[in-house]
Amino acid sequence: MVTPEEEGTLARLALAQRVTIPRLLVESALSAQASETPTERRNALAELFAVHRLLAAISNNVNQIARATNATGEVGEDLAATLRAVRRTAERIDATVDVLSGVPATPAPATAAPAGGVSRR
Repeated sequence: MVTPEEEGTLARLALAQRVTIPRLLVESALSAQASETPTERRNALAELFAVHRLLAAISNNVNQIARATNATGEVGEDLAATLRAVRRTAERIDATVDVLSGVPATPAPATAAPAGGVSRR
């Protein structure tokens, strides 16, 4: 028997994971043996696909910047913004890999990566 409070908690958790209450219960029961639920894995894969699309867009920007730099010999203003986007994307990749590998989340470092590069923690 489930109390109204427990049912409310189950409903909130199911909604947060975008699954039905029965699916939540099955995944919860099975996750006792596994490190992640199928829903968590699906969400992590969706994040990886999103990061992949973002990385493809950023690489297109880098190619355009390189083409313009080679043509004019001058570094455009958008280079710094693109490098920041590369760093943010690398951080998202790191965070997603950490989630998939079960590494606890760590706060972002107080200092930024070197101006020309992206570093893995």
